[in-house]
Order: sequence, then C-alpha cells, then structure tokens
Amino acid sequence: MLREYSGNGERIARIRWGFISEIEPRTVLDYGSGVGWFRAWRPPGVEVDSYDIGPVPQTEIRLVMYDVSCFWDVLEHIPNFEDLEPVFALSRHIALTVPIKPEDTSLSEWKHFKPGEHLHYFTRESTEAFFSRYGFRLLKSSTAECPPREDVYSFLFKREV
Repeated sequence: MLREYSGNGERIARIRWGFISEIEPRTVLDYGSGVGWFRAWRPPGVEVDSYDIGPVPQTEIRLVMYDVSCFWDVLEHIPNFEDLEPVFALSRHIALTVPIKPEDTSLSEWKHFKPGEHLHYFTRESTEAFFSRYGFRLLKSSTAECPPREDVYSFLFKREV
C-alpha cells in the first residue's frame, strides 16, 4: 500500500511533521504506524522507528529514549492504556491525534462514533489530564489536520523533569 502514492497520506504526514518541528526531533517513534506514511515523509537527518500490530513493514522499537513518540490516530483504539506505559517512559515528548466530538453534535450522530473500533472518546481536557498523570504537560494543541480531516485534534506534550 505504501508504494501507491496517496496525496492525502503525504499531506497529513507533512502537517504532522510541521506540528512537531519546533522541538526539532532527531529520534522519533511512530507507534501505530500503519502503512508508514509518517516515516516515509520524514525530514532529512531524522531517525524514525515504527511499530504497529498489523502486518506492515516496521522497524520495531529499537532505542531506549526518543525525542518524541507519536500516536497518530491510536489512543482511541487501545484497550488497556497500561500497555503504553513502557512507551511513555522512553519518550521526552508525546505527539498525538484523537477525534474530539463537537459540543453541538450528539455522540450517536458523530462521524467518529465507532463502537467496537473506537474504545475511548476524549475531550481536550481529558487528553491533557491523561498525559499529566504520566508526567507530561501540554505544549500545544491544534486542529492542524482539518481539513482534510474533520474533528481531529493534534496535541504535543513534554515530559516534566
């Protein structure tokens, strides 16, 4: 799939790289990497390890510390967050995207309401509280991917010393 060009895949990967560029990452973990678009469009000089449960090309987790671990469209699918604690421990920063329901939309009518696929639903406040529990503070949030996507928020967190 990665060999087939996807304009949206490239566009979203470039938006994501722009979103984390201020921390100037040199080592990146793309957790839940899918077919690997984020890694494919990495800037020169950036080492990206990729991990996914699917049968896609990936490097696995090879380092003991990453400048940033990315969870693009991942958290809402994870059954047990305790499984992610080892990954959080090897991360200086966390970057992620999650869908967040607009206040004026009912859950059952929302585009991202996907019982059985989306196991968790977040608000901006609950996302910040979740990562605070693991020792991270919010640096910024944005709807940088909208468009082409809808109701998807990006977050960047930094580990508190």
